[in-house]
Amino acid sequence: MRIRPLTPDDQVWKVDTLERGWGSTSVARLGELIDAAPLPGFVAQDDDRRVGLLTYAARDGGMEIVTIESLVEGLGIGTALMDAARELATAGGASRLWLVTTNDNIRAIGFYQQWGMDLVGVVRHGVTRSRLLKPSIPIVGQHGIPMRHELEFELGLSPPPR
Repeated sequence: MRIRPLTPDDQVWKVDTLERGWGSTSVARLGELIDAAPLPGFVAQDDDRRVGLLTYAARDGGMEIVTIESLVEGLGIGTALMDAARELATAGGASRLWLVTTNDNIRAIGFYQQWGMDLVGVVRHGVTRSRLLKPSIPIVGQHGIPMRHELEFELGLSPPPR
């Protein structure tokens, strides 16, 4: 498997992947609706098959992971995509790598912490507010857990060596 930056040739696949994973190309979090379709990112590729997608945005002196999708389990796709994002963020002088997920996303919550991120914020009823921007957000998520809150995870970054 290799990780590479998204290219214009990936755009149709990227939009399709976002729509399948997120219900649209828009992501609502922290009271904001972000269209992930034009964002830069990375593709995980296993031979000729695209198996993962990460999109990001430079924000507030850091890099926000807006979306991450692993299309095949057990290959280390999420880790490889996050590693690539960390390398880019560090090289670009970002102070932190961060993302927002929901309280029902149990697997992701564990993954982000194992990968080295810290839980730095809980926005109580954040999903409830985000649903005003994106009504298609489900009421109940994975494992039958009501989706109500947004959780912010971050990894502090050191500047690259000179």
